[in-house]
Amino acid sequence: MRRRGLTVLVGAILVVALTWLVGSVSVPYVELRPGPTFNTLGKLDNGKEVIEVKDRTASISAGQLRFVTVSVVDQLSLLDALRGWWQDDDAVIPRELIYPPDQTTEQVEKQNAEDFKQSQSSAETAALTRLGYPIKVTVDKTTAGMPADGVLKPGDVIVSVNGEKVTSASQLIELVRSKPVGTELNIELVRDGKSQTATIKTAAGEGGASQVGAGLKEDQPHPFTLTIPVDDVGGPSAGLMLALGIIDKIDPTDLTGGKVIAGTGSIDNAGNVGPIGGVPQKLVGAKRDGAAYFLTPKDNCAEAAQNAQPGLPLVKVGTLDDALTALQTIRSGGTPTLCPGG
Repeated sequence: MRRRGLTVLVGAILVVALTWLVGSVSVPYVELRPGPTFNTLGKLDNGKEVIEVKDRTASISAGQLRFVTVSVVDQLSLLDALRGWWQDDDAVIPRELIYPPDQTTEQVEKQNAEDFKQSQSSAETAALTRLGYPIKVTVDKTTAGMPADGVLKPGDVIVSVNGEKVTSASQLIELVRSKPVGTELNIELVRDGKSQTATIKTAAGEGGASQVGAGLKEDQPHPFTLTIPVDDVGGPSAGLMLALGIIDKIDPTDLTGGKVIAGTGSIDNAGNVGPIGGVPQKLVGAKRDGAAYFLTPKDNCAEAAQNAQPGLPLVKVGTLDDALTALQTIRSGGTPTLCPGG
């Protein structure tokens, strides 16, 4: 009897120990869950507008334009991981895919916050351009002894070079560098509110590339102020929906047609929509919060179609203009371009 009792006791201790290990010891995985969605035309929990407009009356829409998020659950126990693997709406993935081993958690979260800030900036740039407030590339200074010295002046707005419209400082720099040294550039500019032209020959700069010796800066003047006071959201994937939200608030047209439209996708200054991660969870979040359509980056279409939610059409978009066209089609009662299988 003593031996049997000892065996039972040892077994009980092992069960307790194993149970503790399964429920308490962390494993190197994280769980991705459908996160909250944000109506860019609505308010945050603190009462602030997701997109604040000052010095202009914002238009009011009957529907919603929602960007979607993914919640990352870290420090999983083995039991948590096993439970997550059985959840259809969640994903358990190696921790290093979210938190690379050469970066601290704080560094990753800081980078995610910076990516979100950049997405706000690009969304504003793309939306304002679409609203008729283009980027202006202005001469900041010239370098003594270089071709621009004495020809261009600080404050000159560069409109075009050899007939090619200038849309950003980086595009203008690349345009000049792509020409052989000694190329004659015909520059259309605006000085003191008056249009005029100038001719400059490129010279060899650092590394032998063509330069003219003009420092540049960008400006995008508009008669109102935009603020996006959203905290605790990281990554670039809200860009497209933020751009649409800005346009909807400034333009009298109700982009939504009274419907709940969700979507995702990064955006650059030119309005190009890029792919993002966490598509399966974002689709679940959109469906959960009543979306009637989901704006999907074209490069995410295949993944989205494999994880489609019933009754949630996947609208294929590659640019901001694609998204605006799709919304116009939806408002008119038509069928927008959908992802194959979506």
